[in-house]
Amino acid sequence: MTSKARQLAQSASAPEGRKNVVTNGAMQVAQRSTSVTGIGASAGYFTVDRFNINVNGTSGRLTMTQTADGPSGFANCIKLDCTTADTDMDANKFIILEQRFEGQDLQRFMKGTSDAKEYAVSFYVKGNASATYVAELFDVDNTRQVSKTFSVTTSWTRVELTFPADTTGAFDDDNAQSLNLHLWLVSGTTYTSGTLSQTWTSNSGNNANRAVGGDNFFSSTDNTFFITGMQLEVGSVATEFEHRSFGEELALCKRYFEKFTYTASGAIGIATNTGVGAAFCDLYFSEKRAAPTVTSSSAGGSSGQLTFLSNTGNTPSTIGTVSYSTINTTNCRAVGGGYSSTGWQSGYSCYFHANSTGVFIQFDAEL
Repeated sequence: MTSKARQLAQSASAPEGRKNVVTNGAMQVAQRSTSVTGIGASAGYFTVDRFNINVNGTSGRLTMTQTADGPSGFANCIKLDCTTADTDMDANKFIILEQRFEGQDLQRFMKGTSDAKEYAVSFYVKGNASATYVAELFDVDNTRQVSKTFSVTTSWTRVELTFPADTTGAFDDDNAQSLNLHLWLVSGTTYTSGTLSQTWTSNSGNNANRAVGGDNFFSSTDNTFFITGMQLEVGSVATEFEHRSFGEELALCKRYFEKFTYTASGAIGIATNTGVGAAFCDLYFSEKRAAPTVTSSSAGGSSGQLTFLSNTGNTPSTIGTVSYSTINTTNCRAVGGGYSSTGWQSGYSCYFHANSTGVFIQFDAEL
């Protein structure tokens, strides 16, 4: 399709503003890590922001890396390496690379109405050998799904898929999980023994039709899978990828996850001493989708830990705990307890302190 035809198709179907519903589609942001090994025992967000690895039942393992090996126009991509094979694809085993979307970001598709729109999905892929995998849209609100197969070769190729409109079941207009974009890389017989659902279908008792025709990424430790430039938009035609600045993409990612890592020993913030053995410090972060789960380095006086110090720099003789309370979408309170030292009395100033490089606090509001 010509560039002009693509522009006309886009203008006819997409609302004003950003067309790509996918966050971090160019794989630019990786706050957690740039490489994680041994993935496969449990699901999670490991490297590139907003891309989850969903797993079940397999003994296969993979390494997930943000790497600078993208096609023309893309600096980064996700690379998956099979490090432990699992050739037994019985029953409920699966590995899915996915992104999850809030319902309020999907209203443009007008799902569940007579004016429902089509879904155009596109991305760039390559691998160590030719393979076929399955892309699926899964409607969480109404338990409905639709799937398409796509091919991978040894060269970067742009996959363009069109999924039909669905006049059944609207997406909830809120900040909860409403839709998943799944790439099935491993699928057991529970998901492959039927006929691929290429039209929207109720998923109740219909798992057998979800991933028919996909290959097994875990068939060999030679297998690799590269992906970047992922886009989900309104329309019957996949248009050119919408590049956003790194700053904008990072801000979008921080709605779901934010990590502060301290590069040197020093104060995190001014704290309030509430009495012998107790203090608190208010922490602020980018607005989150919902009140986040807060995790951090442990409390203590050793390297790599968090603590509270008095204004004279005295380390408490007994290091207690650091916990987090009054958590909302923009701030929370770090609370220290169990400290005992001269000078630790109500009204004395103190500060929340990172004892060394690598101390972290992170805020997780992922779907």
